Amino acid sequence: MIMFLCAVTMVLPVSAEDGSSGTASEEGITVTITTDKAEYNAGEEIHYSITIENNKKYWNVNSTSFTYSNSEGIVPVSDDSMPTQIPEIASGESYKLDGTLIGDSEVFAAAAAGGNVPVGIIAACVAVVLVIIAAVIIIRKKGAKGAKAALILIMTLSALGTSVILEAAEYETVTIRPYVKLRYAGEEVMIRAVMEFHVQQQVLEIGVEDRELAKKVTCHDPSIFRDEDGTYYIFGSFLAGASTQDLFDWTSIDAEFQGSFTEDTKAQIRAWNDDASAGNWNDYLWAPDIIYNPVMEKYCMYLSANGDNWKSNIVLLTADAVDGPYDYAGTIVYGGFNAEDYGETDAPQVLGESEIPERYITNSVDNRKWGDMFPNCIDPCVFYDDDGNLWMSYGSWSGGIFMLELEEETGLRDYSVSYETDIHSDAYFGRKIAGGAYVSGEASYIQKIGDYYFLFISYGNLEAAGGYNVRVFRSETPDGGYVDELGNTPYYDKYFFNYNDSVGIRLFGGYKWRNFLTGQVAQGHNSAFVDADGKAYIVFHTRTTKGTEEHYVKAHQLFLTKEGWIVAAPYQTNGESLNNSGFAVSDVAGDYEIIIHELDIDYGSLATNKPKFAALTEDGKITGELEGSWSLEPGTPYITLKLDGKTYSGLTLTMKVENTGIETMVFTALGVDNQITVWGSKSIE
Repeated sequence: MIMFLCAVTMVLPVSAEDGSSGTASEEGITVTITTDKAEYNAGEEIHYSITIENNKKYWNVNSTSFTYSNSEGIVPVSDDSMPTQIPEIASGESYKLDGTLIGDSEVFAAAAAGGNVPVGIIAACVAVVLVIIAAVIIIRKKGAKGAKAALILIMTLSALGTSVILEAAEYETVTIRPYVKLRYAGEEVMIRAVMEFHVQQQVLEIGVEDRELAKKVTCHDPSIFRDEDGTYYIFGSFLAGASTQDLFDWTSIDAEFQGSFTEDTKAQIRAWNDDASAGNWNDYLWAPDIIYNPVMEKYCMYLSANGDNWKSNIVLLTADAVDGPYDYAGTIVYGGFNAEDYGETDAPQVLGESEIPERYITNSVDNRKWGDMFPNCIDPCVFYDDDGNLWMSYGSWSGGIFMLELEEETGLRDYSVSYETDIHSDAYFGRKIAGGAYVSGEASYIQKIGDYYFLFISYGNLEAAGGYNVRVFRSETPDGGYVDELGNTPYYDKYFFNYNDSVGIRLFGGYKWRNFLTGQVAQGHNSAFVDADGKAYIVFHTRTTKGTEEHYVKAHQLFLTKEGWIVAAPYQTNGESLNNSGFAVSDVAGDYEIIIHELDIDYGSLATNKPKFAALTEDGKITGELEGSWSLEPGTPYITLKLDGKTYSGLTLTMKVENTGIETMVFTALGVDNQITVWGSKSIE
């Protein structure tokens, strides 16, 4: 959409040999307005041209229409002398349109006599500008949710005789403001524009012979487990499940797994918190985590049984096989109790108090203040530390993420361990390790990788437009204190809107490689593990920019930078291995697609970070849309990049480009000062 306005832009006109010319450029797109003369007598025709050059690499300009609003009195010679359509302009191409204008004799007669432009016309122009500016502000602040309000606002333009076309598409907007000055009948006039180009990145088409698509499954909140025979299993909310031999092709086991639960086990799970809003028996069962307990010689499933009004608990189920059948063994922790049902929990045993403590009344379910201090007992993660101690992290929005120590002999709470009661601890719920104050954060998962315990947390809302994203912190001990690369803790002691916050290393946000038909968004609620061969992986569910809430499971390999921080591989895992001896400079050098996972992303409009294009030259330079330098650490996979003044530390490896069998060089790195992640993939064109 292109709209010519009455606003004066900050683009200087350029004198042409025989006429006037004004040029403006933005993000590789250049617009030039040229007239056949610089000065015109009254009654002369103005022949002009508008040339649009699309030098934005791998981006097309969508076809669009526009309207004019030149200086008062500059009008078309005929109905078809001012063209209003621009076709799609492919990357590397240009388009030129020609038109003819003339000065209105009455206006320029009035000007010649010392008349002024009518005040009403000036006011109308100002109103048009203000309305459009307001609409833009609404859209930018509210994203897709503000589009309807903006549309209503823009419709007021019809009263001013101006039409606006709104398009719905997956595009980005490039705004350019060219204008040209000339003299007509002795007066300075302008042809001017605000051009809003909707641009879309070209999809890199992959031949049928090179396609390699993974078999996908739907499993929300997947928790990974590797059985003794080498089979990998995931189990998720609503007791979904799947298995795989390679973390690439998955097979659903939903029906068999859900069908293995007896009516007695179902009833025991529901005994505390039967959720009135649940439909099917498993609708309120969330995010199980399974480990094998060698002392018990049992597979232990820790399962969230979520209820209304914070009445939630985490139960332990045990089985002789990873896929069941499971029997109820007990409850680890209860949430959402009040004075009436306090005695139905194990809190009196833990606290040694037969009456409910005052803090659970001051912040209670009855006055709706429970979540100000205390957790929703969901999203368990159970793991052994290096000393063989068994831990469980759990919790969510509201009170935050807590940690309890479990007893290896029973798999239940270790009643011999006590906890303080303070701002980051509670004698019943355990030690708080993250979150609080209703700040977003859920799905804690802790995994020892290298020398550190890494805490994964998902910020944001889980829906496609909810800004879901994985954050990472690390600690030398399993129960804290966790920090990110910049030293920030994951605690929030007062409310803060943290979806795009800089606290916590964001492994990836919304992104779209050129060979993807749709972008990846709302990736989260992950698990992680270190395989028998030492490779580490993150497993998560992802949604897309398709416009639905469909989701599926992906696994990416994880690596440690030389500073000991986690980075994720740019593509879904497909059998790749890290070359610990590294690569030669000549192997790594080449043209790259580079995705910088910028934090400030309009997730509400399903926005994604898309590749920029740059060359890593053999002399250590980076040129193109990004500029800087790069170097390899000989004999290692480590790479250091300086991109637009920021330093990133990471690793190089070869991978199959996702959804293909084509192997290429890639890198994954983390900003040492801004903890922004960056991915690079050597061009396969």
